[in-house]
Amino acid sequence: MFSLKEKQEIAEMVEKIILNIKHPEMPKEKPLFKLRIEGKESWSWAEIMPNWTYTDKNPPTITNWNENARKYLKDK
Repeated sequence: MFSLKEKQEIAEMVEKIILNIKHPEMPKEKPLFKLRIEGKESWSWAEIMPNWTYTDKNPPTITNWNENARKYLKDK
């Protein structure tokens, strides 16, 4: 549903929020989370994980549709 850049921005914001809460059960850096966002259609969803979990051997998934969806759905 979201482009890679959008997912990275969301992950960064979520991580900042989690760390700013400073809950005693949370690590002081690199919190692990999995956020699932449901779109308005059953096939429209996104899973967001922390940016630090990705490596060269395990890169984030890039989908042409997600990268270009705004162009296609602009007038809908």
